[in-house]
Amino acid sequence: MDSILQALRAENPRFAIGSIHSPGFRRYGRPLVLDTAAFCAAAEAAVEWPAEGSRYLAALPQLEALPQAEAFRAEYCGQLDEQFGFCWGHSSRLDALEWHTCSEFNIATRPLVLLLAKRAELEEAGGLLRLDSAKVEAFYLAAGEAAEIYADTLHFCPCEASRQGFGCIVGLARGTNLPLETPACPKGPGAVACEKRLPGRSPLLWAKNKWLLAHEQNAPLIARGAVPGIYGENRQVRPID
Repeated sequence: MDSILQALRAENPRFAIGSIHSPGFRRYGRPLVLDTAAFCAAAEAAVEWPAEGSRYLAALPQLEALPQAEAFRAEYCGQLDEQFGFCWGHSSRLDALEWHTCSEFNIATRPLVLLLAKRAELEEAGGLLRLDSAKVEAFYLAAGEAAEIYADTLHFCPCEASRQGFGCIVGLARGTNLPLETPACPKGPGAVACEKRLPGRSPLLWAKNKWLLAHEQNAPLIARGAVPGIYGENRQVRPID
């Protein structure tokens, strides 16, 4: 067993943490067997690590210029255009969940934990979607490992496995996670809240091809217009030193 995973399990006795190679992961996605060294090196060299919080870039030119990126598109994306971005920094709580209409591909440049649930587990109450956080499961990716996360899997920002932070390359259909086009809305801090009020738009649609539910305790995200649809414990992965 990976020593980091073993230490994580000891640090988090109340939250079972599986591996992407375990049978329990099969309902959420599948591990990929490929050489990720070029991807990981390019991503790590391209950004500065924040002291706190996380960052996300939907497309990172240093990744998209790699020959391995085109090979990946041909092998796993049916030759469709796939953007390769990067999510990195520090995070330890569930906070929210999102989904897309396409698979998401993740490559860990640093060890991380994914918090996952299924869209089929969403409850409908009064026309709103809700999720019990007890339905969320945790799965570990070692540095260099890659996985496909299926389109019907709820996911969000990874959790760090150690206090050095997490690094996750994110492959998605081109345009996913980019800002919604809302010419009638102002730019700036009030733009997201304005977008959610436009007639005919789902209040869950947070960005292009991105639907999102916030945890009820995530006040900053809710203040920006996110729907507070996740109830129960705001589950946390305690990183190792």
